[in-house]
Amino acid sequence: MTTNLLRKATFLCGLLAAATVSLSASDPVGAYCIVNKVVVAPDETQPATIQIWGACAMPSGGMQDDRTYTPGWYTTPQAGYLYYRLTPGKEDLARREWKDLKAVAGTGEIVAFGGRYARMGRLRWADEKPAAPDIYPIQMGVVRMANFPRLTDSGTFSYTDLFAALKKAAGAK
Repeated sequence: MTTNLLRKATFLCGLLAAATVSLSASDPVGAYCIVNKVVVAPDETQPATIQIWGACAMPSGGMQDDRTYTPGWYTTPQAGYLYYRLTPGKEDLARREWKDLKAVAGTGEIVAFGGRYARMGRLRWADEKPAAPDIYPIQMGVVRMANFPRLTDSGTFSYTDLFAALKKAAGAK
C-alpha cells in the first residue's frame, strides 16, 4: 500500500513539474506596449472606439486563418497606434480595460494586453487616418510588466532585448 502511494506521489510530482515547464515556456500576451496617449470616441463616458498611441510589439506566428500553427515571437516594436471598437457582448469589460490603458498613458511603463492567440488587429502608422477599427481583444486584462520583473530569457527569445527595443521605439530611456 505504501509503495502504491509513493508511486502516485512520484507521478503527481512529475506531472506538476512538466506542467510548470510548459507554462513558463509559453507567453500568453497579445501585445507589449508603451502607451503614450489614449483617444476614445465619441466621448469619455460611453466610448465606442479607442486609439492606443505609442510603441507596440505585436505577436507573430500563432494560429493562422487556415487553422495551421506557425511558431513565432513578437514583431520588432514600432511606433504608431492601435484602433479598436468595443467587443460585442463585453462592452463594459472593454471600457474598464480602456480606463486601465488611459491610466498608464504617458508613464513610459510597459504593459501587456490581449492574447497571443486572439486577433490583435494591426498597428497603424501615425499618419494613417482612423478607419475600420479592429475588435478589441479581451483576454487577460491590462498587465503592468513592472509587476513581473523576473521574466526569463531563453536561448531563442529575449524579453530583455524585446523590452529595450520597445523603449527605443517609444523614445523612452
